[in-house]
Amino acid sequence: MTTVTIAGEAPDQPEILALIEALDRYQEALYPAESNHLLDIDSLKQPDISFFVARLDCKAVGCAALKNHGGFGEIKRMFVHPDARGNGISHKLMAALEAEAASRDLAWIGLETGISQPEAISLYRRSGYEECEPFADYQPDPLSLFMRKALQAS
Repeated sequence: MTTVTIAGEAPDQPEILALIEALDRYQEALYPAESNHLLDIDSLKQPDISFFVARLDCKAVGCAALKNHGGFGEIKRMFVHPDARGNGISHKLMAALEAEAASRDLAWIGLETGISQPEAISLYRRSGYEECEPFADYQPDPLSLFMRKALQAS
């Protein structure tokens, strides 16, 4: 039986860095640099970021971050390694992000994803996210899809 755990961890661990590098390679193959809105490791270590790691039988296989914009949150660096997909990990990461946002009394969560990632878009829609206009510092980008979800007041 496989065990999936989700916990807040530091993003600068070797196995997490390998996951982030795999995500970068994936994104770079799909989109030009100006359409990749990635946070680097130093940014992921800032106090306004909650970083989560998914482990499958103790091995790091996924990650996601929540950036606190003060009033709303933003999902960043959501990734599950292809070898680990199909184990419900993305849904567990989403639940962890939403629980973290609720614990910080954030009104909503937004995200930017690429139009060439139908699996991610489907996950977000199934999780209750709806398309919206660009938010925060984002500018319109024909390769980006912006989504958001209102959170229940605590």
